[in-house]
Amino acid sequence: MSSDNSKRASLKQKAAHEFEQFVGIFLYLAFFFCAVATYQMLLLNDFHNSYFNYSAAVINALVIAKVILIGEYAHLGKKYEAKPLLLSVVYKAFLFGLLVFGFHMLEEAIKRLLHGENMAGAFQHIHFDHLLGNSLIIFCTFIPFFAFRELRRVLGAEKFHDLFFGRKLQGFDLASSRADDQ
Repeated sequence: MSSDNSKRASLKQKAAHEFEQFVGIFLYLAFFFCAVATYQMLLLNDFHNSYFNYSAAVINALVIAKVILIGEYAHLGKKYEAKPLLLSVVYKAFLFGLLVFGFHMLEEAIKRLLHGENMAGAFQHIHFDHLLGNSLIIFCTFIPFFAFRELRRVLGAEKFHDLFFGRKLQGFDLASSRADDQ
């Protein structure tokens, strides 16, 4: 009985941790995608579709957050984790950018197939320039995202959290180290 309870508790902890990861990734991506949607609306001076643009940004953030978690569970990008952080960050940003690009291609093909086009026609009418532009934005969004994730991996979650949210670390005082820099 106690082993069954511990498995259930462990499963709940794992589910809570995964949900926390998902929400964090989603919020980060939603912020950036809503900023890009706002920029597009300002640039085009087109505000009558703002609800649609923001809804699409939030839905994309949800989908891409799940894609990132799937990629991490598949150990995508682990090969370069022993290398310098800059290399690891750029590699993961590129690799996950390709993964998201692949999912967008698949999504576009499925949408076209559902609208009655055959497989050849589905890929023929995909706007590759739009997909490449979105992929570039996603790659640029992923660079700071993976920089923070890699930094957290190297430092440890607790130390990373303490550094960014201002708690005093053992043997390291943020206020005195900032005063030393000036």
